[in-house]
Amino acid sequence: MGIIRLKVRELAAEKGWTLKDVSDRSGVVYSTLRTYARSPGMTMVDFTAIRKLARTFDVMIEELVEVVEE
Repeated sequence: MGIIRLKVRELAAEKGWTLKDVSDRSGVVYSTLRTYARSPGMTMVDFTAIRKLARTFDVMIEELVEVVEE
């Protein structure tokens, strides 16, 4: 199983949003979003949250997810 990182902080910064703004706009719980933003790599992520975040940032999922280790 690979390890991925979500580019939440980078994409939020590009839009001038805080993590709270992203949470409000996406419907992803703030504590979950904060965990995603702080983590250098995860093996499991809620796919529904990834879809919501990609829509919120108006990017493809591939632009939101970075493979850290395969």
